[in-house]
Parts: sequence; structure tokens; C-alpha cells
Amino acid sequence: MILPKHTLSILLGVVLFLFTSIAFSQTKQIKRPKSRVGISSVDRFVQESFDIYDKVYKYDGYAEAGTPLDDEDIDVLEDALDDLQGLSDSAPNILGDIEGESNVLRQGKATLQTNRAKKALKYSIKTAKKLLLEKREKKDDDEEEDTTTSSDENIETDTPSPENETKNNTPEAQKETGNVSDNLEVYSKFDFVPGDKLLFYDDYQNDFIGDFPSKWNTNATGEVVKITGKGKWFQLKSGGNVYYLPEIDELPENYTIEFDLLTSGLTKKTSSTARLTVAINEENHFDSNSNYVKVSIPLALYAAFSIDTRNRFANGSSNDIQSSIKADIRNAMLNQPHISISVTKNRFRLWINEKKYVDIPKFVNQLNILKYLRFNLYGLEDGTENLYIANLKIAKGGVDLRRKLLSEGKVSTNAILFDSGKATIKPQSLGVVRQISQVLMQDDAIKLNIIGHTDADGSDAVNLKLSKLRAEAVKNALVEIYKISGNRLQTQGKGETEPISDNTTTNGKAQNRRVEFIKI
Repeated sequence: MILPKHTLSILLGVVLFLFTSIAFSQTKQIKRPKSRVGISSVDRFVQESFDIYDKVYKYDGYAEAGTPLDDEDIDVLEDALDDLQGLSDSAPNILGDIEGESNVLRQGKATLQTNRAKKALKYSIKTAKKLLLEKREKKDDDEEEDTTTSSDENIETDTPSPENETKNNTPEAQKETGNVSDNLEVYSKFDFVPGDKLLFYDDYQNDFIGDFPSKWNTNATGEVVKITGKGKWFQLKSGGNVYYLPEIDELPENYTIEFDLLTSGLTKKTSSTARLTVAINEENHFDSNSNYVKVSIPLALYAAFSIDTRNRFANGSSNDIQSSIKADIRNAMLNQPHISISVTKNRFRLWINEKKYVDIPKFVNQLNILKYLRFNLYGLEDGTENLYIANLKIAKGGVDLRRKLLSEGKVSTNAILFDSGKATIKPQSLGVVRQISQVLMQDDAIKLNIIGHTDADGSDAVNLKLSKLRAEAVKNALVEIYKISGNRLQTQGKGETEPISDNTTTNGKAQNRRVEFIKI
């Protein structure tokens, strides 16, 4: 039988359509459950999982059909990936809700729907990562060198070699991303105030290059390195290994933790599992089965990942908390961020540079004494992606400098930090300067003498000059940032002449480097 010409054309068109559909076919779509279970956590988990799944499946279809994704599509995918991480983390808690359901039929239905939602989540995470990676590889194909976070910067170990060279930020990269550490103004409302009594400080000055830091312990390895222009840093190794501080006998009820981070070799291909976890544990075991609180800081660059928090108290005296806090800290991770943590009884807060990201009022259970600070590093590629820690400081809190200055007429603090050998205030110190400014704003009649002190390193003449310049720097910050009249402030430098601790130890030197404020 000979078909009419127009009929033949129609059939050819249908065949071509079917061929195209097959060529661009996706994985068979997972069907969304038609009814709810009646367990609120399960229904919410299923609904949110499939809401994200539908978006990702749609964009996957575009990619399969050759339709390019625009910037708005990428933004949606990045947001979806961030939400997916939080949903995945919540899955264990939902399983607990299902197990606690007394209705067997409802329990079975909930299990089936949860498994289907988890399957959708698995597809969504894998596909979203693939689509984002493909988009960025295409965009940056001719700029592969520019995707690294750093330019060559020499790192010294006990056996210097090309393998021991690392990368750090190019001036161009810092200009593009905006290094917050170069701008005091962004810290003008920074409300972190370090503890007033130093408990621990480590700048590795008594450690040799290539050695593991003498004040730390580990079940793995690591080494002190010297980075040109930045001093000594402790390089941690990835793999979930434990690093902790056995010299701390017991953390008090109120305390603060501060340290600087430096990364090198991170690119947009860095694993989504790359994270630094900071934990406070009850025991100094290398396993994590004891009571603890912890926060997990993401290091991946190709999308914005959440900061995760978790606590665990085996005696059941406190409800476990497991949360994911949305945050885009990618630029911060490229620019030597300063991490600040404050523990005030049950309350736990964390700042990255000047911004507070975590504030949980009932996170620490005071019935369990948590006294060991631990670090774990995950997901970095050994040899090419690196993380370093420096200037780790732990201090006992509890004194409000404002009230002490008003009631006693003077305060002394070692929490105003300066660049080594210089009078440049480190931005993270402005929380203290801000408190002093609030006292001056409250009472226009108050005038202050600002006195700088140094440790005993260097000559007497150099230290005397440096202490005077540092006092002037604090005055300038009060005048320029907080608009305090310079007529109300005078400065003085005393160098190393009035030590309050031993100048032969790292902790003692840190206490001697201080600034006094005295009412006049």
C-alpha cells in the first residue's frame, strides 16, 4: 500500500519526535505520593524533598535537551542544593519519629514515603552537583588557573621542596572578593568580646618547622609550617583525624575561643564534603561517643553550603540539637578568616570575621563538663588542598568591660590584638574597642588615658615606641570609627616595663601584650 505524501510526512514527523524524545530521555521520574501520612515531620520531609526534586528534574530535562541554563537557573540550583543538605541531615530524626508511631499501618506508609523521598533526594543531590559542575567547567574552561584560591607563596617545612609550596590569595583575587580583614569599618558593629583571663594561647613560637605542635595531640599527623609574610601555622591533615588540646584541664562555665584559618588549593572542584569541625568534648578520647557540642564549617566553593551544628548528651538530660544554618562563607574562606566562639553557660555563638552565624541559647548542657577542644578536617584532597590554623586563643569570660570601667575607673585587656611588631589593630579586636566607645558615649564627661604595653621580645627602645603607637592606634579607632572626640583621649606607652606575667612563655607574653584604659 502506498501512503499519500502528506500522511508519510506526518509519520516521519512522529518518528523524528519519538527519536528525539528517546535521545534526550531522563531517568524515569519518581512519583510524588498522592496522600499525606499524618506524621507532621514525615509529611514535611516528603513535601520539601519532592518540591526540590521537581525543580532539579526540570533543569536536568533542559540540560538533556541541550537548552542552556542561565544565571537565574544556576541560582535556583545552588539554593536547592543548600536546602537538600539540610533535608538529608534531618533524615535520621524522621526515622526516629516513624519508629515511635504506634499505628502499624501508618508506620508502614510513612516508611514507604520516606524511602521514596530519600530516593528523590539522592537523585537531586547528585544531579544538582553535576549540572552546577558542568556549568562552571564550561564557563571557566579557559580560566582554569584563575579558579584556584591562591597564588604561589613559599611554605617552609623541615625539608623544603616544590611539594611544600602552597598557594594563597592573589592581590587580584582579594580585590575581587573583598578581604574583610583590610577594612575596620565593617567590624564597627562586631559584638564579640573575648574573655578577660587567658587560659591558652599558641602561636607555635617554641615549635620547630616540620614538627607536630608540642601543645597538641592527635591520632594522625600534621606539622608546623612557616608561610612567608604570615609567620608560623599548623597544617592539619584531612581524613576525619582528631586534633585536641590535652593541656586544658577544664574549660570554665563562660569562655571564648578564637583562631585564624588559612586555606590553599581550594577550587570549585573541592569536594562538597570538605569541612572543618570544631567540637568541645567531655573526654579526651579519639572517638566521638562521649558528650559533645560541635559546629561544622564548610570549605567547598562551587555552592553555598550550610554551617551544621550538633550536640549529644548520652544521659538524656538535654534534647539533642541537629541543625543546618544557611550561610555563604565562600569568600571568607579565601581570605584568612578569623573564627570567634563564645560559650556563656548554655549559650553557644559563632562568628566568622565580623558576622555572627550561630546563636543557640540552649546548646551546651552544663550538667556535663565539656573540657576538651577538638578539631576534625574532612574532604580535602591530600597534597593539593590544605588548611592551616594559627593564633589559637582560649580565654575565660564573665567580665563586662563597660561595667568594670565605670565602677573601678580602669580596665586592662589583652583582647586588643595587633599585627606582630606593628601598631595595626586586627579587625576582630573591635568588639572590645566598641565596648569602650559605649562607655564614652554614655557619659560625655568621661576622659580616658590609653596605655599600651608589650612583651619583652626586642629592645627596650623599640618596645617603648611600639607601645605608644599601639595606644595611638586604639585612640584613632575610637575617633575615626566611633566618632569619639580626640580631646577626651590621651595616650601613653610603657613598653615592657610593667609585666604582669612571665615573659619566657607564650601564654605569659600574650598576657603582657595588653592595653589599659584609665579614667582621668
